[in-house]
Amino acid sequence: MTDRRAIIRAWWSRNIGARDSSAARALAARLSRGDGVEILAERTVFDLAQSLDLTRSPMQLVPLVQVLATVRENRGGALPRRLGGEPPVLSGLRFQRLLRSEGSELASQIRRALRMVDRACDVGALGADLLDWTDETRARWAFDYFDAPVPDRLAAGGDASVTEPDEETSI
Repeated sequence: MTDRRAIIRAWWSRNIGARDSSAARALAARLSRGDGVEILAERTVFDLAQSLDLTRSPMQLVPLVQVLATVRENRGGALPRRLGGEPPVLSGLRFQRLLRSEGSELASQIRRALRMVDRACDVGALGADLLDWTDETRARWAFDYFDAPVPDRLAAGGDASVTEPDEETSI
């Protein structure tokens, strides 16, 4: 099994994380503004698909790389923890809307939320969560948002499942 977090973090760092590079800025701009076909036509996106073994479902990458292109710094911890707190950066109602979102709407909600935290978070964790946007992931995000200890069965990489496999959704 591959470590999606490490793959995503390395890909982001290598391709769009170094914003002092004009090539990284240009790629991030193309990924942010492009549509599905334009994004999938980028060699670096294809390389990511191969690394994550997603060549049979490449459309999963479109919202993922659009979100990754929004992140400017890989720091500060998990996004939901950065959005919560006292007072929360993102209101409870907006956070609930984000949790209910899927697909392109989820990507839009997360991109807006990233702007509220200076576009900084753990890019590997964010990417892995987007690829596995299940009820279990959403529940973990809720615990993180409220800065509460995450139950072992919801901890990242845990084997326990909150939902049946046919109820899980990914972007």
